[in-house]
Amino acid sequence: MKVCHLTSVHKYNDIRISVKECSSLVGENYEVHLVAPNTSVENFNGIHVHGVKNSYKGRIKRAKNYTRDIYRKAIEIDAEIYHFHDPELIPVGLRLKRKGKKVIYDIHEDVPRQILTKHWIPKYLRYLISFVFEIFENRSVRKFNALVAATPHIANRFQKYNNNVVNINNYPIKKELSSPTQIPFADKEKSVIYIGGISKDRGSINCVKAIDNTKVTLKIAGNFANSHERKVLEDLEGWKKVNFLGFLDRKEVKKELETSMAGLVLLEPRANYIDSLPIKMFEYMATGLPVIASNFSLWQDIIEGNKCGICVDPLNVKDISNAINWLMDNPEKAMEMGRNGQKAVDTRYNWEAESDKLIQLYERI
Repeated sequence: MKVCHLTSVHKYNDIRISVKECSSLVGENYEVHLVAPNTSVENFNGIHVHGVKNSYKGRIKRAKNYTRDIYRKAIEIDAEIYHFHDPELIPVGLRLKRKGKKVIYDIHEDVPRQILTKHWIPKYLRYLISFVFEIFENRSVRKFNALVAATPHIANRFQKYNNNVVNINNYPIKKELSSPTQIPFADKEKSVIYIGGISKDRGSINCVKAIDNTKVTLKIAGNFANSHERKVLEDLEGWKKVNFLGFLDRKEVKKELETSMAGLVLLEPRANYIDSLPIKMFEYMATGLPVIASNFSLWQDIIEGNKCGICVDPLNVKDISNAINWLMDNPEKAMEMGRNGQKAVDTRYNWEAESDKLIQLYERI
């Protein structure tokens, strides 16, 4: 069966879309095509990649013209099932349905709540845009053959609008990051690590401030949200104890995780974060790192429930510093937390279990 994944935002080698979902389908002998922006790559992990150039300036032109180009490429491929990953492609999904195609909408984020945090939207317009989009999204999803939700919270939101909703969490691939043995604390770098997008709402400022009150350094790997975010961090006193690594490939990520003493995931308590399941949290666990995480109820159930880290108030710099210092002062306990995290990923929080749900969904529709 020929299937086609569509994205107008993500790279052709996106971890969730390509490395996990599309590659799992290739493993089950589906003929898998992927339409992705601005790439000349034609094959990736057995996936037929179709790059569509996006040269449109401005969000309105992009939304109108680039999605049209994506649709044309999708029709040219002529697949039996289309699986799209971005909310701006909802109109494309609806057009494909009218063509008699089977369509899956993969919902990575709670977009109406996410809109409320968009700084480029004037504050007085955010609630109106969020409200209007939620109505549009809720009406549209009724027409699709299935919905794939990236978290239980998102899945619950859409249950009443579509009777074929599957929660497929973005958990790590077991073999990618796990190691048969942990490096002893004494042999590791005197550092903790954060991997991901770098911005205030993702905890960057408080992480840098907190590290100044510890005896370790902070490794940061990822891209800054914008130049202003970078300048704010570089002006902090704690920046002198930061090792900025930039964007890393997967092999480099594994190396930096293995040599670190703990992983940080300290997102601020915002509506689009408190029910999220950030992949970095589970990647830390998979590598055997104790996790210092925000004290959201869902995250406490995972981190403290599996005894694999410490949850703190992400807005309290002293709490973050104290958690880092406690792990440094209690290496045996920290190592035990790391082992507990690895066990939890091995038995529950892994992509291998999630991919089975994806394959079963495809078989049903």
